[in-house]
Amino acid sequence: MAISTKALIVSAVALLTLLVAAPMASAHSQVTGYSPADGSSLDASPATASVSFNEVPQSQFATLNVVGPDGNIWSKGDARVEGQSVVVDVGELGPIGEYTLAYRITSADGHPVSGTATFTLTQEGSGTPGAPADASGSSEESENSFLGGYGQIALIAVAVLAFAGALAFALRKPKNRK
Repeated sequence: MAISTKALIVSAVALLTLLVAAPMASAHSQVTGYSPADGSSLDASPATASVSFNEVPQSQFATLNVVGPDGNIWSKGDARVEGQSVVVDVGELGPIGEYTLAYRITSADGHPVSGTATFTLTQEGSGTPGAPADASGSSEESENSFLGGYGQIALIAVAVLAFAGALAFALRKPKNRK
């Protein structure tokens, strides 16, 4: 059975499309900024803390905590997604020292992204700390999201198989009816 030029062209275009699209689909969210800025020094508490990304993160798994030099959480309430940023309210801070913004989000592509940034409080505040920061501090749910890990590979494999089936159907020889 000879392979037609049309089949070769369609196959080449399909392969090229997969090679170009796969890296784009696996790109994770990238941090574009912090507020307060990473490494900055403040003499008063900020009203909010935020981490900004190059795309809108999924809201259901977004977390952001401000952890003080005493190991306690100083942010107030739950983090929320506002545009391309994850934001949390910050009450009056307490001890002088380094505070850590600890974040974890799920990218638009389903992969978890986490990290930290720091700022220093240079004048003691009169705030009351929250609970001690949890050492694990991560949401297992985001790692189990369907598009995370092997789920994305499975979707690509299904798409390739569907394309191959459609191509085979389109190129089949019609039955001769006599």
